[in-house]
Amino acid sequence: MSSDNIFTLANRSLKLDHPSDIQPHLSPLLSSTTTTEIHLGGNTLGAPACTHLGTILRTKPTLRVAKFDDIFTSRLLSEIPPALSSLLTSLLELPNLHTVDLSDNAFGLNTQAPLVDFLSKHLPLKHLILQNNGLGPNAGTLIANALAELAERKAEARREGKEVPDLETVICGRNRLESGSMAAWAKAYRAHKRVRTVKMVQNGIRQDGVSLLLREGLRGCEELEVLDLQDNTFTITGAKALAEVVPGWKGLRELGVGDSLLGGRGARELAAVLAKGGNKGLRVLRLQYNEIDARGVGELLRAAREGLPGLRRVELNGNKFLEEDEGAEGLRTLLEERREEAGGEKGSEEWGLDELDELEEESEEEDEAEGSEEEEEREEEVETETRRERILKEADQEEASKVSQKKDKDVDDLAETLGKTEI
Repeated sequence: MSSDNIFTLANRSLKLDHPSDIQPHLSPLLSSTTTTEIHLGGNTLGAPACTHLGTILRTKPTLRVAKFDDIFTSRLLSEIPPALSSLLTSLLELPNLHTVDLSDNAFGLNTQAPLVDFLSKHLPLKHLILQNNGLGPNAGTLIANALAELAERKAEARREGKEVPDLETVICGRNRLESGSMAAWAKAYRAHKRVRTVKMVQNGIRQDGVSLLLREGLRGCEELEVLDLQDNTFTITGAKALAEVVPGWKGLRELGVGDSLLGGRGARELAAVLAKGGNKGLRVLRLQYNEIDARGVGELLRAAREGLPGLRRVELNGNKFLEEDEGAEGLRTLLEERREEAGGEKGSEEWGLDELDELEEESEEEDEAEGSEEEEEREEEVETETRRERILKEADQEEASKVSQKKDKDVDDLAETLGKTEI
């Protein structure tokens, strides 16, 4: 136990199968009445050990943070649900537990049930971290639906006069969520309008899903401060959706859309909106590996000068312009001047332009081909809109199916009850 009231077994590579395995490590936790954080990551826990630990966690109402990342390595799929259920069921009884990190655990469709149940019920939840859990679109949809249900329960508790915090942080990256789960995630964000940080990197989301997420979900999150959707597929379609909604995020401080195929025109669409000054607090703009050309860089420089007085860090490596490009040099100079004025540390990655050591040179063929891009973009937008409508329709059908099933069950229950009634 540290002086900061943190109980940790982190990164000790312990194999804790049974109560007798974990008990010798729990003395500091058992004796403390002020523990606020528990860190178990980097060990592997079996179901019996988790059941034993759960009985202890229930007695720790001061807990605020639970870091249970990477705790099921080498465990069979059949072991994870009961182990996870023991832990999360105990956490439901902790009124101050606001942060849960379950990253690097395998929560596919076969093991998601305890997590879904917990997320739909834990009213104190403020910060959720689910990185690299192998969810896939189906389990991802269930997680998102659970968060939407949580929002309803939070609202109901507030109507009853209870103080319930908002969900502020959702980190759900490297989970193969894909476009198929975006209708559910859009619904979840519509329900949690006061979310401040959203990070959903590397999820295989195509432009149709990106557009749906932005327009149907995150658009309404006006208090958003950090958005990171890097390593998904935007293209011009997603770029236009982003340009459409970004003015609504007045408090945005960090925007990450690197490695997302924005393209030169996509970058210009975004830059044109940022230049209008609706996001004056934006500090960090991550745009690496996006096929952005010199014209796009020039427009970003204009946006930084005219509409982004707080901008201090721009990442552009891996795009299609020369290192000595006039726009890039202008950005480097501008950001360096701002660092000096603010007294920022020289060489800090919080300031300046990133190292441009993996740039591609734009070919003449690409310059000549730009005229035909508009027709291709129109075709892409039609195709994307069709896919987006299909995703929404499928989500509506699934919701209607659930309602129908519930009605059928209600009717069956009523029939059974009437059948038992004596006249």
